Amino acid sequence: MPDGTLPTVKKGRKFAQVLEGARKVFMADGFEGASVDDIAKTAQVSKATLYSYFPDKRLLFMEVARAECQRQAEGAIATIDMDGPVRDVLHDIALQMVHFLTSDFGLRIFRICVGESDRFPELGQEFYESGPMMVRSRIVDYLTDATLRGDLHIADVPLAADQFAELCKADLFPRIVFNMDRTFSQAEIDRVVDGAVAMFMACYGTPPAKT
Repeated sequence: MPDGTLPTVKKGRKFAQVLEGARKVFMADGFEGASVDDIAKTAQVSKATLYSYFPDKRLLFMEVARAECQRQAEGAIATIDMDGPVRDVLHDIALQMVHFLTSDFGLRIFRICVGESDRFPELGQEFYESGPMMVRSRIVDYLTDATLRGDLHIADVPLAADQFAELCKADLFPRIVFNMDRTFSQAEIDRVVDGAVAMFMACYGTPPAKT
């Protein structure tokens, strides 16, 4: 758009079909390499149909990233028993976060958003808001409840949530980003997850010492 804003998404009967076709092409070819012709062909729709829903390729990518991140985040959270012991809940949350960070989808979306961030900063913002921010919000809610129950002792819950997320990136995420490794054994994943939970609990699992 002339003012820099993105046009509005329009939904129709083949909306989901277009999204699925676009997801396959973006994952295979990246944002820049993905052509509208290939997306329409993969989705088995005409270009006119595609443009009627998404008049801008950035808008289509953002919707693909948003929908897939939301689906994966909600699916992961749904598998966690939030009423279990705190250490077990944190372990499950950490495991789901590490699995996403090391997944092919998570890595590809991250690289596309970073690669295009100078030209299209809204891509990175959309990715963060649709995935990491949503998970962060759920973690903040959980840590707040656990603190109110006395199971954890946290003065700055948002900061603690960010610290936990960073602990889950230890070792594995830099190795992926710099193309040192693409897959990891369960033992490597468990090492990071167990370490993240142990360090977090050591800091926030006991009341601060009185002075």
